[in-house]
Amino acid sequence: MKTLQDLGELRGKRVLVRSDFNVPLDGTTITDDGRIRAALPTLTALTDAGARVAVVAHLGRPKGVPDEKYSLAPVAARLGELLGKQVTLAKDTVGPDARAVVEGLADGDVALLENVRFDPRETAKDDLARGELADELAALADAYVSDGFGVVHRKQASVYDVAQRLPHAAGQLVVKEIESLRRATDNPERPYAVVLGGSKVSDKLGVIANLLGKADRLLVGGGMVFTFLAAQGHGVGKSLLEEDQVETVKGYLAQAAERGVEIVLPTDIVVAPEISADAPATVVAADAIPADQIGLDIGPESARAFAAKIADARTVVWNGPMGVFELAPFAAGTRAVAQAMSDAPGFTIVGGGDSAAAVRTLGFDESTFSHISTGGGASLEFLEGKTLPGIAVLED
Repeated sequence: MKTLQDLGELRGKRVLVRSDFNVPLDGTTITDDGRIRAALPTLTALTDAGARVAVVAHLGRPKGVPDEKYSLAPVAARLGELLGKQVTLAKDTVGPDARAVVEGLADGDVALLENVRFDPRETAKDDLARGELADELAALADAYVSDGFGVVHRKQASVYDVAQRLPHAAGQLVVKEIESLRRATDNPERPYAVVLGGSKVSDKLGVIANLLGKADRLLVGGGMVFTFLAAQGHGVGKSLLEEDQVETVKGYLAQAAERGVEIVLPTDIVVAPEISADAPATVVAADAIPADQIGLDIGPESARAFAAKIADARTVVWNGPMGVFELAPFAAGTRAVAQAMSDAPGFTIVGGGDSAAAVRTLGFDESTFSHISTGGGASLEFLEGKTLPGIAVLED
């Protein structure tokens, strides 16, 4: 992949940067600006080089029409604060205001185009429709930089098609993400541990299948663990269960045994009658979950066991929380995994999405992890061994 240095002299050049600013909002207040901060190294490098930067990004799922609640106005304001300079928000993405704003940029200036998903062509399945939008985006710039790792698994106009129309390069964030994930997949230092959580086992099937041939140990928590427990013949009460995946999981357990991959499942579970911070929480054995209870976190014994398996690993990848960490009574398992990874001497990757949110929500120092991914879905697909369209298009 070409990097920023391969674009040559940038002073006075218009550079279109695809960033991932799909941040969580409470009304118009950004509750986690991690993705915006992750974009700063590339944007700063470009502005320091005298480029005229136009950033394209999306927020939420506005279904191809303008929707005020998905405006990038809060992002423009926060980005300006972090960069220490005015960031002008265009009123449209490729319309007259966007063209005027980009035309008015001086060397080192930054503008943000309005939510690209206000245009239905961004996510169109039709190549011609996406191509039309890509043509209009390309007309705004002299070069293209892909720096939104959270969207590189999408074949979308601002991610894939526009890169085919302009001199292009990967931004610093995308380079860092790919280098980190390759270190964890191509030739990882061993022992290699993978920690998987989150609600559904179906979301992680591809990852499990791919990593059974690579990882030394697989630690399973979160809502997905109950399908594993059911596959072992245990009752799971009212816990989340994907019955249609039980046979698949049985197959994975058999494969792991054949290949010598250690599957670590919880031995105790924190349960409650309902998902509520006020519900009475109790700890039960993983093979004795009462019929009227819901499993909402791994138990303290399991948390200690998971931490021990992380502590002596040389490579650790974590994707998915161990429980409903947003509620205090069910956050201990996720906190234990995060603490173990924070303390671990090996190479540690937090795989974006809810895992990254948990690290920040629970107050951990991000610098104590080797890498915190900005892309949950993208990092998952990378771990599955899939080709990411937004990366493949940069490799020429």
